[in-house]
Amino acid sequence: MKYFFLALSFLFLSCQNTTTNSKTFRGSALGTTYSIKYFSENYILKESAIDSILKSINLSMSTYMDESDISRINAGESVVVDDNFQQVFKASQRIYKDTDGYFDPSVGMLVNAYGFGPQGYSEDIKESQVDSLFQFVGFNHIQLSEDDKVVSDLPVLYLDFNAIAKGYTVDVFGNYLKSKGVIHYLVEIGGEVRVKGENLDKASPWKVGIELPSENNSRELIYGIELKDESLATSGNYRKFRLDSSSGNKYVHTIDPNTGRSQKTDILSASVITSTCADADAYATAFMAMGFEKSLRFIENQNTLKVILIYSDSYGNQMTYISPEIQSSVEEF
Repeated sequence: MKYFFLALSFLFLSCQNTTTNSKTFRGSALGTTYSIKYFSENYILKESAIDSILKSINLSMSTYMDESDISRINAGESVVVDDNFQQVFKASQRIYKDTDGYFDPSVGMLVNAYGFGPQGYSEDIKESQVDSLFQFVGFNHIQLSEDDKVVSDLPVLYLDFNAIAKGYTVDVFGNYLKSKGVIHYLVEIGGEVRVKGENLDKASPWKVGIELPSENNSRELIYGIELKDESLATSGNYRKFRLDSSSGNKYVHTIDPNTGRSQKTDILSASVITSTCADADAYATAFMAMGFEKSLRFIENQNTLKVILIYSDSYGNQMTYISPEIQSSVEEF
């Protein structure tokens, strides 16, 4: 069986036809790569439409652009935010409450301090620095006003939507294709994916692959799964980490919002399947911070999320938990 990798390595935008009605676009977006494949007899997706969607989202939520709304807000400006920002903010509020704060976009200052933000840091972060910055964390202190401005009672504010923005962008592309009458598609950005209908080239459900957690540059698939009218996002610390050159300390990109620390838990990789990619993206991030036992209790108490959690047990063995509802559609390599 042929599976889509959940992280693709195409550097240049291209379009190709596999069959008469199959169209594929690949390129760079949001600091990573994207792939869009869809089937339509009439509609032709244009590069200008892709560029327009990506530009609007970057201008709204990219912390790597000084002129974006989020960067201006983080710099202390009063900004009327657009619909993209509002949608992501409201989804973040909902998931922040649902996860008891394990998903928290207000950890941006700590993300920067540990070297995972736009500027990065070369020196070893001190515990006193973490304690000092931790006072600025708490998404419950941040609201949207009636005139669509971000307001907060925190003395300093720094928002970072990178843990949900990719998934949201996947949803935007999916909804755009739907609005054009496309009922069979796959959209993937940096490993976050949303599918609708079937892969008509194969006359089968869409199939995607989940990578083996590995700190080297190899990309080996460990599981494949069939998806239909669903989204899947994966979060992991096995590639997103930083080694401090002076101390040798290893810092992972997952920040525990309850402690402010760069927190490596026993979960190596969290893949979440649900209806929207924004939700899947955010919950996968939250599970990385929760750890396996808390994540499992959370998952067992709701019925909207399906997961594949790759984790390390108390003996250091790599284990996998797969939600019962999807076990029959998961293939192990």
